[in-house]
Amino acid sequence: MTGDVRPLTGTKVLDFSTLLPGPLATLLLAEAGAQVLQVERPPSGDEMRSYVPRLGADSANYTLLNRGKRSAAVDLKDHAVRDRILELAADVDVLVEQFRPGVMDRLGLGYDDVRAVNPRIVYCSITGHGQTSPSAGRAGHDLNYLAESGLLGNVVDADGDPHLPHTVIADIAGGTYPAVFNILLALLQRSATGQGCHLDIGMTPNLGVLAYGYLATHAGSGSWPVPGSDLLTGGSPRYQIYRTADGRHVAAGALEERFWQRFCDLVELPEELRADQGREDEVIAAVAERIAAHPAEHWRSVFADQDACCSVVATFEEAWRTQALRTRSAHRVVGEGFDVSALPVPVDEQFRASPGPLGSPPLRTGLDALTFGGTGAYETDVGGTP
Repeated sequence: MTGDVRPLTGTKVLDFSTLLPGPLATLLLAEAGAQVLQVERPPSGDEMRSYVPRLGADSANYTLLNRGKRSAAVDLKDHAVRDRILELAADVDVLVEQFRPGVMDRLGLGYDDVRAVNPRIVYCSITGHGQTSPSAGRAGHDLNYLAESGLLGNVVDADGDPHLPHTVIADIAGGTYPAVFNILLALLQRSATGQGCHLDIGMTPNLGVLAYGYLATHAGSGSWPVPGSDLLTGGSPRYQIYRTADGRHVAAGALEERFWQRFCDLVELPEELRADQGREDEVIAAVAERIAAHPAEHWRSVFADQDACCSVVATFEEAWRTQALRTRSAHRVVGEGFDVSALPVPVDEQFRASPGPLGSPPLRTGLDALTFGGTGAYETDVGGTP
């Protein structure tokens, strides 16, 4: 980018969300230049501030997710606060909220209330099930949404039991990313029509795109997947996790024939077992026996620089040391007693500001805190100093 003009420079965002889906969405917007003002609940603000471990005054989770924002803790049931927010909303581009359906309406801050003062507002509501679902009012978290979508139960162990997911998939893939994607689409549409809109981001229904293969199978065959038996869910030796002699694991993804044949060469699988169709369980057992004969470091060296689509399952420490998880930039989060790498967000470096040390927003209180201030997200206070 030329100078420090980023794609969302000048865009103002009011953020009523908490925990992960909404705050991560507004972080991505802030990294691209938007000014974000969080509206938190007094007296202690977003519950995530209290999590451990901590970085300075707030939790590490909160600090990484809210870099470069401003914050105000106010009582939304106070009519003076509502009036001040509507006054602000008249000049805001995006509003993000994460309450159950109907809560913002009862507070006098629903879409119709805000649209009355700002027809150009892009109003984004993130919920577990969407605004009109029969389950709209039911409480839930990531694990519940995955369970209800069918995804959680489709990969099972030998006893037929599903396991906890590797990360909060519904929050990010069903909440954060669809919110950002649709906010940007709405801003583009507004530039043509002059009108804003209400975005209904339901995390559970948005998980449907992650089930594309299962839905395609059903569309083409009329059958539904059997847990743990499909190509990508444990039914194939080509796409499988194998245990090593030292209790580590190897992840094999040798789906294509050329990769499978190379994989078989490297693990010295007998020729008669390489035609795996129709005898998948037998071949899985044979490969598992060979992988179990050696420790992880042996297999790391065997598969190094080989086109076999095979990797040793890394720990987070190993992934960090090899830069697999590290941000490519010099962006930092700095505060009293800490200086750590910023969250490696999927915003291309050319669209982000010049690297600089920014902390999480200090928690201000009262009507005077309800202000954007400055000219950009990266002019917010550093390190929790009010």
